[in-house]
Amino acid sequence: MPSLEEPQESGTNQLVAPEPEHCPGPESQQAGQGDACQTCPNKEICASAPKGPDPDIPAITERLADVKHKILVLSGKGGVGKSTLTGLLAHAFANNPDSTVGVLDLDLTGPSMPKMMGVESETIHISSAGWSPVYVLDNLSLMSIQFMLPNRDDAIIWRGAKKNGLIKQFLRDVDWGDLDFLLCDTPPGTSDEHLSVVQLLKESGIDGAVVVTTPQEVALLDVRREIQFCVKTGIKILGLVENMSGFVCPNCTFESQIFQATTGGGRALAKEMGIPFLGSVPLDPRIGMACDYGESFFDSFPDSPACKALKGVVRGLASQLKLDHEWVMPDEEP
Repeated sequence: MPSLEEPQESGTNQLVAPEPEHCPGPESQQAGQGDACQTCPNKEICASAPKGPDPDIPAITERLADVKHKILVLSGKGGVGKSTLTGLLAHAFANNPDSTVGVLDLDLTGPSMPKMMGVESETIHISSAGWSPVYVLDNLSLMSIQFMLPNRDDAIIWRGAKKNGLIKQFLRDVDWGDLDFLLCDTPPGTSDEHLSVVQLLKESGIDGAVVVTTPQEVALLDVRREIQFCVKTGIKILGLVENMSGFVCPNCTFESQIFQATTGGGRALAKEMGIPFLGSVPLDPRIGMACDYGESFFDSFPDSPACKALKGVVRGLASQLKLDHEWVMPDEEP
């Protein structure tokens, strides 16, 4: 199993002190010049370090050459169900036995995908081809820092440069094989993890991002910032998903509003920002139950209104990717 002591950015072995928060990295054009650098003991070392394109980017591009579609799942707000939606999308795509799906858990300090996928106790194996992802199904694989922890409750207390180093290793060293979809689950915000994955995947190409929100204005405020992040970094927004848009009673399936859309919710935000609206997914307690047990919500509760709404989201996403709906979800009724 890979060691958590391995991920390091090039040149960091010469640093005389730990990197400060929001460190741009020794190879960055801003190394030694950023706001975080001004009081850092490493300032002069970083300022004189070699600059230029990351030498690992060509290796990452070659590694991911057989991945057809790379999709980021983003949200400026925590707690909106971003990881849950990532898992649901992965199972939806994997419903087609001819489709191969990978999930990359980039939430390094709060990895939850292994639990949701029912593979929490698995570990990473290394072969001559690279790191082997953990297989949830024959056509669904997952990579997460959780698989590298000696204890599942261990805290990851890392600054930016070490996070960036592990993300680079995930992208460069994981042997995904041929994939139709690679879904990248990211942490909330617009910080180190997001910048790293965008920069490292620049040459291999990102198809776009799915942005997740909940209806209330408090969530929409942060999601607007995430949309601006996508605009500034040149990431195409494949669409906005409004999660927890209502509550579905598991007994009578009646839907009621829990989080009030005081300013119009996700649909109004998508219209305001000029981006596609993929759909609204109601809150169903059985989604949480499926995640806790590591089961596919689609298989366990196919008649739930939330399941039907999620299938609409998948069809909308397929449209944005210019894929045939029947291929993406072959069991979908016309």
